This record gives sequence, C-alpha cells and structure tokens, in this order.
Amino acid sequence: MAEHRHKRDTNARRLPRAAFVAAPLAVLATASVVTMGVLASSPEARDLVAQDTTAARADVADLMVATDRSAPVSRAGARVDTAERRADALAAKERAATRRAVENAHTKLWTTTVLNLWSDSGADAVQVGEVEAGKHVLVTGRSADGRDEIVWQGKSRWVTAGYLSEDKPVAAAAGLSMAPCPDPSVENGLTDDAVYVYRSVCHAFPQITSYGGWDGHGEHASGRALDIMTSDVALGDAIAEFLQAHAAELNLYDILWRQRIWTPERAGEGWRPMPSRGSATANHYDHVHVATNG
Repeated sequence: MAEHRHKRDTNARRLPRAAFVAAPLAVLATASVVTMGVLASSPEARDLVAQDTTAARADVADLMVATDRSAPVSRAGARVDTAERRADALAAKERAATRRAVENAHTKLWTTTVLNLWSDSGADAVQVGEVEAGKHVLVTGRSADGRDEIVWQGKSRWVTAGYLSEDKPVAAAAGLSMAPCPDPSVENGLTDDAVYVYRSVCHAFPQITSYGGWDGHGEHASGRALDIMTSDVALGDAIAEFLQAHAAELNLYDILWRQRIWTPERAGEGWRPMPSRGSATANHYDHVHVATNG
C-alpha cells in the first residue's frame, strides 16, 4: 500500500496546477461517498470512516498549501524571461543603429594625435587598437560619454572626443637627412652646412615646394642661408621648432620668422622681436629664414 501511494505522489508532482487541485478533491469526494455508505453500519465502522475522512481532508490541505507555494516561483520566472527579452530587443536595436551609422558615414576628419580605438563609448569598453595621427577617417556623427564614433576598417570604433579636425595637421618632423631632394637646383651656391639644412627640411616637410637659396644679398650671398617659403603660421612654427631642436647638429647661426629672431647663443631668451623692415617678405612673414655658421 505504501508503495502505491509513493508512486501516485511522484506522478502528481508532474501534473499542472489544475491536477494538483482536482486530485485531492476527488479523494475527499470518495471519502464522503464511503461515509454515506456506512452510516447505517456498526459504531466501529463509523469510527473508521471518520478517521479516513479526517486524513483525506489533511492531505487536501497539505497539497493546496504546496500548490500555492509554487505559484510565486512561476511568476518570478516569467518576470526574468520578460527582462531577458527586453534586453535582447534593446541590444538588437543598438546593433541596427550602429550598422546604419557605419553605412551612412560620409564625412572625413583628420586625427590630430595618436588615438586609442574603443569597442564602444561606455565605461566597460575594450581597447581594440590605435589609429595614428594624420589619418583621414570617416566619422558617423555620433558622440557619447566623451567619445566620438569613427569607421575604422569597416567597423564602428570610438575615440576620445576633441582630437578630430577638418584641417590636416602639420606632419611631425622626421630626423635629419642627406638624401637628395626633388629640386637639386636649390643647392646651387650653398655651403655643405646649408645643403644639409635644405635636405633635412625637404624630407621632414615634403609639403614645402618653394625655397630661396643663393643670391647676392645679406647672408644669402655667402651661400650659408636658406629661405623656406610658407605663409602658414602653424607650418612655419613647426619648421622653426624643427630647426631649433637640431640647431647644434645643423650648425645654425640664426632663424628669422614673423619679425622675430632666434639664435643658439641666446637661446635662453627665446624669440626676440626685430624692427620692421617695411614689408611682409622683409619681415619674414612669408618664409622661414635660416643661416648656418659655415
């Protein structure tokens, strides 16, 4: 008998909620019918029926409590499933937005410094590489959390905001060089030191295409001077800084730029103002002038 009850209980746990309720009610109903059948029997029989009916009612109560306790677990599971579906929907929506941003990107900006590439804009983003300074990159126009979105190798990547520009940055100066330049005629009449300056500047700043070499006035008459032609302030500043950094190696005597003079002997004073000579060219606003000691 105990074995039969154990088997029934195991099957009952697999039934849905309706079955849990219906089964004990059926037991109670059966007990009631049995009770009616033995009302006319002996007192001993009536006592046995009463005991069985009480036990059946206790079983019903226990099963109802167990059924009620299982309900909250089911509702919690439903809430978890709903939250997961919403998260999946939001992720799919973001992927679609990113795909559209990459496909519609058509504006290009210049990187002004080396920038880390991030997987997204959030605090949990992963660094996935670097992009060099002076790269012309597609931008999507999206910004978030202090980062701008760019398209790098066909994928969405994020970089720190504030380091993209419409203007191409001045190229970082390379080292000194004695390799020949595209226009060897500039070297005519120059000293070896001046040729070294010309070739070094030529390779460090290939965007410069016009130079003034030997002529019959001032320092140029000795072949020791070179005019590097540019009116671009940023570019001229970069060239002057390059020459200052290599002054000892290039054996420089002076640098003139934007009505100022700098000399290695008085380098601690920085740039010193010069009196006006009457024109933009004479005041060195359209070229950097550099002279060597030999």
